[in-house]
Amino acid sequence: MTSLYAPDVFIKDKVEALAHQLRLELPHQEQWDFIQSTESLDLQAAPGSGKTSLIALKLALLAQGWNSPTRGICVLSHTNTAKDEITSRLATTPAGRRLLQYPHFIGTIQSFTNTFFALPALRARGIDVQTVDDSTYADAALRLLERHPAFRTLNASLGHRRNGLTLVAEARYVCDAGELATTAPDGTQPFTSGSPSGRQFAALKEKLTEQGIFRYHDMFAVAEHYLVRHPQLAEAAAHRFPFVLLDEMQDTSDLQLRLLDQVFGSPSTVVQRVGDINQRIFTDGPSTAQPSSFPLPHAAQLPVSRRFGSKIAALASDLTIHHPQRIDGAGHDGNVVLLLFDDDCVAEVVPAFERMAAATVPRQLLLDSPPRVLGARLSRGGTKAFPQSVSCYVPGLTTVPSQTTGSLITTARAARTQRQAGDNRAAITLLWKAIRDIARLASPNGLPPLQRLDRDPATAGGRARLLLHEMLTNPLDSPVEWAVLTSGLVRLLPELTQSPLKGVTRLSDPLAHVPYVDLPAPALEAQTADPEQDVVLSRAGSIQSAKGETHAATLILECLERSGKKYDVHEVLGLLSGQRDASRALATVQRAAQLVFVGATRPTHLLAFAAHRTRAEVYVEAMTARGWSVQDIRAL
Repeated sequence: MTSLYAPDVFIKDKVEALAHQLRLELPHQEQWDFIQSTESLDLQAAPGSGKTSLIALKLALLAQGWNSPTRGICVLSHTNTAKDEITSRLATTPAGRRLLQYPHFIGTIQSFTNTFFALPALRARGIDVQTVDDSTYADAALRLLERHPAFRTLNASLGHRRNGLTLVAEARYVCDAGELATTAPDGTQPFTSGSPSGRQFAALKEKLTEQGIFRYHDMFAVAEHYLVRHPQLAEAAAHRFPFVLLDEMQDTSDLQLRLLDQVFGSPSTVVQRVGDINQRIFTDGPSTAQPSSFPLPHAAQLPVSRRFGSKIAALASDLTIHHPQRIDGAGHDGNVVLLLFDDDCVAEVVPAFERMAAATVPRQLLLDSPPRVLGARLSRGGTKAFPQSVSCYVPGLTTVPSQTTGSLITTARAARTQRQAGDNRAAITLLWKAIRDIARLASPNGLPPLQRLDRDPATAGGRARLLLHEMLTNPLDSPVEWAVLTSGLVRLLPELTQSPLKGVTRLSDPLAHVPYVDLPAPALEAQTADPEQDVVLSRAGSIQSAKGETHAATLILECLERSGKKYDVHEVLGLLSGQRDASRALATVQRAAQLVFVGATRPTHLLAFAAHRTRAEVYVEAMTARGWSVQDIRAL
């Protein structure tokens, strides 16, 4: 390994010189241990420990002394955001810029898999890949199922299953015993292989393959199958990249981990893996512990956070669910506050937090980084509990944008908000008007007014009313579930208009699924709260969307956790009070704690939790003993 780069790349003088150029401080031995390590290792890095800066520094040092013109460094991450952050830092130095070109590779695990294995495998079969996207695949699969006569038996069979359309929309390839097989989303076979439906299920997947339409998961299966057939390709990749650095390891799935082990499992390859397992919040993370699961038992650590001080570090340490870690806070010793509210003042929670931020955080920090309001849920679910999501605290969170793409789902979200506020008639009217406007794109006859729709569930009108109800009551976060709803709508339109559809492709944009977008504050300028105090408006969003960010002030809103039966902040207060053992908590509570951990480790100066008084009062004494401030929002 040492022949690939100069032996003095990590000597103290060179490290300090480049660190100074990059404006990095290296006061902790753990930082030096990672930078100067030349063997395979795992690094468990606490939030705010500066791992990305250290990764960029280490890579730039390696680049300064890299000798080989044909063998390079491979840097992989889970997301494009993390990849872009690394490349932007490397681009600031001449040595770092060398890593942005051959023979080196910097990208996501997905792009690495596609580039070196999956795409060559498909090209070898004469397949021209058009798209790799789950939502696009779902739309194409459901259209093919509905329109192609070769899949009538399958379509009829799926109609008798509750999750029938999802089986097709999320069908995936797996590499089983060295062969590619088509399975349901959970990896099982939904039909007997020799049955007509089973044959059509596999044939539909193959038809989409011929058209070059794939799910993200498919590319890993195709790559794995290709490596089974051509094991020398793994050896070639390992030879090409003798040094591999993997960032965001906590979010690596079992499938990704298996492929990486297959390619870089040789002892001759140095593999350094970095991440924070306690921030694993994506659902495609490893479901069961594998022998090579991150982090390995004797992983190195970066326990010092320079983002926040001791109070936030203490509560963060107690919420390290996956991998217990004592986090040391070396940043500003900010404030942790518990805000108590009652049923009649939910709408006052966010303004109270904004006033508190203005009073405790330097104004310029807030202007540079407006206060963030975060929750585990953005919109309300099917229960009547209140509050249960960010939208309950920020009523104006959902609006109807003017763009064509995704116009129906954004209108549906706005209608859901109206319905949840008690105006059911206005919600139905708004949604049906949007559907009538969209239907005109593909049918000259148009749809009847809402009051003329039949109420008999056996009729097209009755089914349309049921579809409206489902759009207004079901969560609209899943692209697949939305595709199921819109496919049902498209099937209904010819019956409702009493004419065949023309130009169905015009419906693609307005019926497209678009993710919920966090709304920025209406203005960034300060808003006067009283003659003596300026308030900077906050920005609301999900905890998931804030991962990797640094805030000046953060508010975690109490929301229903995934099961819809427990409140996350309430459960976390129980863990922090010492009244409950995190290691023995229910899985739903542990998941809630993981999300709160991510949100609570964002701020530098102010961290606030909003909790209902009736649920939180029992923990007030324990939180006060931790050095928290407990405030009634009516007094702010």
